[in-house]
Amino acid sequence: MSDTSGQPSLFDADGNDTMATAKPKKGKSDGGGGSVTAETMAKKQREISVSEFFTKNRHLLGFDSPRKALLTAVKEAVDNSLDACEEARILPDIRVRIARIGQSEKQFTMTVEDNGPGIVKAQVPNVFGRLLYGSKFHRLRQSRGQQGIGISAAGMYGLLTTGNPVRVRTKPGKKAVPLYFEITIDTAKNRPDYTDKVVEWEKDHGTEVSIDLEGEYRRGQRSVEEFLKLMAVANPHVYLHFTDPDGNVTEYQRATKELPPEVEEIKPHPHGVELGVLLKMIGESENRTVSAFLQEDFSRVGPTVAKEICQTAGIKPETNPRRLESSDVAKIKAAIDQTKIMAPPLSCIAPIGEDLIITGLKKEVEADFYIATSRKPVVYRGHPFAIEVGIAYGKPGDTLHMTDSGKIVEVATKKPENQEVLMGAADEPVRLIRFANRVPLVFQQSACAISKAVIATNWKNYGLQQPRGALPIGPMVIFVHIASVWVPFTSESKEAIASYDEILEELRLGLMEAGRKLGTHVRKGKKLANEFKKRNYIETYIPHLVVALKDILKLDEKEATKARDNLTTVLEKSRKL
Repeated sequence: MSDTSGQPSLFDADGNDTMATAKPKKGKSDGGGGSVTAETMAKKQREISVSEFFTKNRHLLGFDSPRKALLTAVKEAVDNSLDACEEARILPDIRVRIARIGQSEKQFTMTVEDNGPGIVKAQVPNVFGRLLYGSKFHRLRQSRGQQGIGISAAGMYGLLTTGNPVRVRTKPGKKAVPLYFEITIDTAKNRPDYTDKVVEWEKDHGTEVSIDLEGEYRRGQRSVEEFLKLMAVANPHVYLHFTDPDGNVTEYQRATKELPPEVEEIKPHPHGVELGVLLKMIGESENRTVSAFLQEDFSRVGPTVAKEICQTAGIKPETNPRRLESSDVAKIKAAIDQTKIMAPPLSCIAPIGEDLIITGLKKEVEADFYIATSRKPVVYRGHPFAIEVGIAYGKPGDTLHMTDSGKIVEVATKKPENQEVLMGAADEPVRLIRFANRVPLVFQQSACAISKAVIATNWKNYGLQQPRGALPIGPMVIFVHIASVWVPFTSESKEAIASYDEILEELRLGLMEAGRKLGTHVRKGKKLANEFKKRNYIETYIPHLVVALKDILKLDEKEATKARDNLTTVLEKSRKL
């Protein structure tokens, strides 16, 4: 790791020690009256724990402002609850409460309670009081949490801003004893300090975490309410109960009782694995032949594929991988890139699916038209991922419909509920909602690969207006989800996705596929609107024609009405859309 402390480097470009023989400069002091030497500088150097680093750089974790800090803390706690429930195959029931501390408008208590499997006593202090501690980092399977840093960082931020410990109540099973913990973090050692005791709790199983922290509570965009609403869109199987600081309760009912498919841990896929990673894998492998290494340490590599890779690389399959030179490993890497290998298995990721995307959008977005598309999984750097796109277009009543009898009718507009509305007006930019492993990405939209891909798509081809270098204009919500065993976030705050070429390409293809479906609907709507306008002319002038016929043919009122209806029907049917 490079030294970022501001001190001069101890080594030159060739790695030679330049300070050991350097002569002290005149006028320089070590603060104690002596000259600065390599020895005095060495005495000042010490290891920095990860907790200490993030204490000074908490903006990297999403705690750079009070408003964002409150949302980030809720996000991390809800993510952990959902992961725990789904891994235990429990239908999630999550309750979020935010309460003011006294009469303060700057300090709040955030509480998140779930009905998950609970946490065993020995692990509770480490989960909530130790950064970079978790079980998900090394597993190649889809999960919301990845780094083991989120909820413990929220507790650390709470301790810094209010001085109060994290409070945890958990019960790991119906017959288990409920336990209560108060946890703080020793940042110098990245170790938890805690006390625990037995308490009463009527739940059969679950976990509740409460954190006092400095924050700012607001409504509208980039708020806790919006985050929970978006969470309900991408997770229609979840019941969410939210109580705000004023005591108002919002419930997000589940739209399905079907849990997402259970995901399995897999081995890396050979396509996209970098040379340095391949060298490391060979050094750690226990297999004694290159063929066995390829088959056992990678997914989708069988005897035939392993033999083809060895032949292309000019390496004997029975060669011991530990005896390979770096040049030989480079040949294997090149051979892997040239070999056609089956796509990674679907068992490691759980895309939402087209039907449930539409279900989630319908549950929280009032629209006239819904479509969704799911791409097949591909890989980047050996990690499988899949892109999904959903679109909700047009406010109810803004577009026309044709009945089975051929009539074009307007549909009455449904009044949205009194809550955050995701869809804007027809003259506003579309609303883009981004998700990674079913988690909403609320901040850093402009830095995200998803936003760049949406802006780069030519939406004019699909009947929408689009200013150069901006989101298209129209009453529409664009839903984009990436499901992956390892989402390449741009920072530890997990708010934007890195612009890997493979990800950008899949985003482009997914958006174009959804755009084509949208374009068909938009063009149909424009034709209906044009035809509706022309049919209004028929309705305007037919009565005048009937009056003339009534006088010429001496028709009574009943016959005139029948003639008017017949003429209207014939003229409408004669027009082809």
